[in-house]
Amino acid sequence: MTKDDLRRQLRTARRDHVAALPASMRTLVFMRPPAPLLELVPDGAVVGLYRATANEAPTAAYARYFIEQGHDLALPRFADTHSAMEFARFTDPFAESDLESGPFGVMQPAGDTDTLEPGVLIVPLVGFTASGARLGQGGGHYDRWLADHPGTIAIGLAWDSQMVDDLPSEAHDIPLSAVVTPTRIYGPFA
Repeated sequence: MTKDDLRRQLRTARRDHVAALPASMRTLVFMRPPAPLLELVPDGAVVGLYRATANEAPTAAYARYFIEQGHDLALPRFADTHSAMEFARFTDPFAESDLESGPFGVMQPAGDTDTLEPGVLIVPLVGFTASGARLGQGGGHYDRWLADHPGTIAIGLAWDSQMVDDLPSEAHDIPLSAVVTPTRIYGPFA
């Protein structure tokens, strides 16, 4: 099975999983990072997150938690659809008043906001393995960013239904430091 075939299959499974969850349950999951994840986050680290789409594991409560603990936050930002991903300061995880629509239709920090370099990065994914392999959306943005920033602690956030036994791997695929689901944490991996 190709990565694109696997992405289609996993996106369908993720969508069906999220649709089956009661709305009240969706608001309760991912409310506070679990203790093993918090042990991976150094004091004062800049925490990068993604702004979740409808079926992705939500990051909003994690953003509020980390800013309340004194961490600077950053979200991905793109100047246009052909530019490299960068991270920019995110100061308002409560009302998101400092965000604007980006070139991919996702809310991102305004163009004049300071760039930041996360030491810890919560990454989106389509699929993952119990050993930390990640299948992303297919654009390679996170793999390229992580390759250019070695030492970044990359933590996947996912629904349990996104776990698979094995993923096709290529030289540019960057493994995760850990994966958090509503029911458990995988890792940390060496």
